[in-house]
Amino acid sequence: MYYLMFILPALIISIYAQFKVSSTFKRYSEVRSSRGITGAEAARTILARNGLGGIGLEAVAGNLSDHYDPTARTVRLSESVYGSNSIAAIGVAAHEAGHAIQHQQKYGPLELRHAIVPITNFASSASYFILFLGMIIQSANLLLVGIILFSAVVLFHLVTLPVELNASRRAVAQLSEAALITSSEVPMVKKVLGAAAFTYLAAVLAALSNLLYYILMFVGSSSDE
Repeated sequence: MYYLMFILPALIISIYAQFKVSSTFKRYSEVRSSRGITGAEAARTILARNGLGGIGLEAVAGNLSDHYDPTARTVRLSESVYGSNSIAAIGVAAHEAGHAIQHQQKYGPLELRHAIVPITNFASSASYFILFLGMIIQSANLLLVGIILFSAVVLFHLVTLPVELNASRRAVAQLSEAALITSSEVPMVKKVLGAAAFTYLAAVLAALSNLLYYILMFVGSSSDE
């Protein structure tokens, strides 16, 4: 109960963020681009004008499953984005193309995020087990190890936020410079990308809330020894 009371604000924000991105995407999925281009065409145009014509572009199943794969050097767009000419689709596609540009330019936060992925994957699974075990046997030492591991997860979320915000800024700039959207469509694209960015902010808040809870638990456990 104490944990739920502590984490509840972040949980509410996370739920709202998911609702916001879904509702915003749905709303602007019904607004057609005045240029009539699809998400795939927008992504390809942006990649080409940045010297990234060799980057792969694929349609994948799933809802909002869009991502850039740096290992395969491929932009993958969900089916609802790839072939759609909506404002939402163009915005999301341009955002993923923005990640490819970041990769090409060796954007610092993106390079850091790639570097810590293996550590984060291990820390994400190991930290919860160690923290849970530390709580059960009331071991301050195990709690400390769990906190150190979970800090890597928090770092990943902190680094992800500027990566996503920067990709969105690049997306709007690229779409405008390439005349893929009109000036009246810029605010709509920004709303779509802003809603998506809010989910990453919510993830940061949730991770920080959890970390603070674990730290307070460790302090309390240490004082009892």
